[in-house]
Amino acid sequence: ILVNVCVEAFLQVGQHTWERCDTAAALLRRGCPSHRLEDPRGSAVLVKNRNVTFRSGRRRGGRGGRVTQLQPQTVRLHLRPGEPQSFEVRFRRVEDYPVDLYYLMDLSFSMEDDLPNVKKLGADLMEEMRNVTSDFRMGFGAFVDKTVMPFISVAKDMLENPCKRTEPWPCSPPFTYRHILSLTADGGVFARLVGGQRVSGNLDWPEGGMDALMQAAVCEEQIGWRNVTRLLVFSTDAGFHFAGDGKLGGVVLPNDGLCHLQGNEYTRGNSQDYPSVGHIAETLRRKNIQTIFAVTEDVAHLYEGLRSIFPKCAVGTLSNNSHNILQIIVEAYNALTSEVVMENSKLPPGYHISYASRCEDGGPGPGGRGRRCSGISVGDEVSFNVSITAPPCAAASRGPLRVVIKPQGYSEEVEVLLSPICECSCQKDMIPHSPSCSHGNGSLECGACRCKEGRVGTFCECVKEEADEATDSRLCRRDNSSEVCSGHGECVCGRCVCQKGGQKPQRLYYGPFCECSDRSCGQHRGLQCAGHGRCVCGECVCLPAFGGAACECPLGSESCLSADGQICGGRGECRCGACICRDERFQGRTCELCPSCPDVCAAHRGCVLCRAFSLGLSPEECGRRCAHLNLTLVGHPGVLATAAPSAGLHRCMEVDTEGCRVHFALTAAPFVCQECPSGPNVMLITAVLSGSVVVLGVALLLLWKLLTSLHDRREFARFQSELERRRWNRVNNPIYRSAITTVVNPKYKEH
Repeated sequence: ILVNVCVEAFLQVGQHTWERCDTAAALLRRGCPSHRLEDPRGSAVLVKNRNVTFRSGRRRGGRGGRVTQLQPQTVRLHLRPGEPQSFEVRFRRVEDYPVDLYYLMDLSFSMEDDLPNVKKLGADLMEEMRNVTSDFRMGFGAFVDKTVMPFISVAKDMLENPCKRTEPWPCSPPFTYRHILSLTADGGVFARLVGGQRVSGNLDWPEGGMDALMQAAVCEEQIGWRNVTRLLVFSTDAGFHFAGDGKLGGVVLPNDGLCHLQGNEYTRGNSQDYPSVGHIAETLRRKNIQTIFAVTEDVAHLYEGLRSIFPKCAVGTLSNNSHNILQIIVEAYNALTSEVVMENSKLPPGYHISYASRCEDGGPGPGGRGRRCSGISVGDEVSFNVSITAPPCAAASRGPLRVVIKPQGYSEEVEVLLSPICECSCQKDMIPHSPSCSHGNGSLECGACRCKEGRVGTFCECVKEEADEATDSRLCRRDNSSEVCSGHGECVCGRCVCQKGGQKPQRLYYGPFCECSDRSCGQHRGLQCAGHGRCVCGECVCLPAFGGAACECPLGSESCLSADGQICGGRGECRCGACICRDERFQGRTCELCPSCPDVCAAHRGCVLCRAFSLGLSPEECGRRCAHLNLTLVGHPGVLATAAPSAGLHRCMEVDTEGCRVHFALTAAPFVCQECPSGPNVMLITAVLSGSVVVLGVALLLLWKLLTSLHDRREFARFQSELERRRWNRVNNPIYRSAITTVVNPKYKEH
């Protein structure tokens, strides 16, 4: 991106020419005079700016002059790279603006009942459009499909009459596209020619409408299109063939998008494939044609899908016999003309364009909405703020570039000429053979020397051959290093010219071989030389109170003093402002902490017990280890509680081997007392134990008695039950056998 340039010759030896470019504030700080500072700015110039008109002037017998709906017409933008330039585009929907409408109809057999309504369309539509414009013209064309298999039957009789009927009249031979009526203002001619048409027929369901649509768009002279509002009504009850379908009939040549009408018949239908949807969309956009698809309900979804591809496109649903075609056209026309969508031609690489609309409702619409305004009535005016940004000069073309901005479906356009600012005006003030460039060995251009052939250096001070020899002789390499000037400079005339100045003056290099830098010293806590010194050729020069490679060590011992005024509490050494403890058990800033050491009470427990109560240590060991203690025995622990608190006072409570609690306070003269627990109450313990045994025995006896009674009751009940059962068995004993036996003689017969 182009930045400000200082025209003043303020470069020094070793500085690059790009170092004269910087922000205005930085250049002024570096000594560039303000009147020598070049700061080119972009601008927008309206080259052609004809005002929009309110009406066409054709009504009431007026001849009508030039109609302008879009303002301005030509704009030149001087673009500084990275800096957007904006301008306003105004659009006003003019009253009584001319309209051309071309009706393109499917004449396959299924559309036969629609022809009578289309015949009446001419006069009715003329009458209806008089409410909108006094200059309205209509045309008519028809299509069927390619006349090759499998799209139609190629049998001789089918080519003559594809419907196989004679009443009320035979069908017309099939055709791809036929232009029948050029655009005319005579509604009677439209009705007469449409009424004379006969339907034809084909085999498959889709039709060749895309071929017809392409020819109706590109054959402007035959159709009679004017640079006014162009409407194309496409009426069908079927789908459409598109690019690639022609291969089914052996048609593989791509559609060239050119007009091929001879005698109003399309002559390349059987030699060129169907056009693609994208190809047609681009052609309609280029020709400023707004499309209205009047289709039946069962195929409406197919054409709805084209709305996102085709520019300014509307879809209406036909009735069975197209009696509502007039309503569809009028509603679609109102919908299309009440919306303005801005578009632009392809931008050069790297350029960016944005829109912000201000519509009738007063609200701006940024981004995608910024291209569109809806609900515009005749006479309404809307505006669009267009902003264009150029890429860096390295990617921008130096010549003037052209971009076209226009509303979709309209022929008027805004021509935008882009002129990137990639050169400084100071170049025209070049001083040839300037004394500032080594006595005329170069030209002074925008504050820098442009050396003549054979000279090099910031001021053209060296001969190129000598400079090359000096470089080859390794005069600029330190200790025969492979890097020239330590990689931080250039070899000019056998001497190292180090990097200096520029946008980062803190990264300077110096020395005979550019080996020194004031930014290569050690850091401590993110600060070079810990903030306590300065960097000189890669080494820290510390302030008097600091030392170390990065000046991180204070030389005094104030930071190591403990609360009692000792260095590290007497347990360590002060190094680099921090304590190094001699005993690993101690830690902390001044070696005052010892988590693993016993406390002061536990440390004196043994001496207190042996000196005061002759417990624990032997007399010899007690005398040897505890002779330094001066003890004072007190009668009660409460005495110790009354001792005045002081920094050296420690109250302790320990338990001796007999379970007695020993209270002592450590001061300059320790105080000690013993508190032993009282003995157990034997009578109370005996009484409690005896009572517990008696109560437990009685409870066990009662439990035994209860269980025995329950068992006896259960046994007695079972005994009673067995007695009752025995008494019943005496009456009917199931195993009783009588002693009497009765025998009957089978041969005995009673007389």
